[in-house]
Amino acid sequence: MNPVAPTLPRCARKLAMLALATTMMLALAPSAPRAAIDWFADICGGDSSMSSVSTHAGAASRPASTVKVLSCEALPNAPGKSVTTAIVDFPPLGFTPAHRHPGAVSAVVLEGTIRSQLQGGPPVDYAAGQTWFEPPRALHLFAENPDAMHTAKLLATFIADTNCGPLVLPPD
Repeated sequence: MNPVAPTLPRCARKLAMLALATTMMLALAPSAPRAAIDWFADICGGDSSMSSVSTHAGAASRPASTVKVLSCEALPNAPGKSVTTAIVDFPPLGFTPAHRHPGAVSAVVLEGTIRSQLQGGPPVDYAAGQTWFEPPRALHLFAENPDAMHTAKLLATFIADTNCGPLVLPPD
């Protein structure tokens, strides 16, 4: 039982449940991974060109990861560069298809397990507290939550050009 739920007004609980149900319906729709890519590109200042990304086997039927950008700040000691932080949530069996980032990325798993593979390396399972690094423009073949029952979450830190431009690029 959620200890916060009893303190929420009844209407707020109903709205939260409606939002959760709507999110789950959208995430389970066959077009969800494509829509998530377009949404991610939009919030990151890109275009929907990532909708041409080829997907991992079975990805079209899997729920997509979601991204919430937390901050973007210019780095005063590195002219022309900025640091952006984002939370990436993976529902059970959530999936992110092949992509690149314009700058360097460091990821730390906050909860659950994330399976990730960069080009030239094997898939690796990262548990809560573990990290990985992606050099600028490295091909990230996929990231997924392999767990069918539990969510997973990571914190991504991007170092890229100033003005908080796009964080995601197409794989080619």
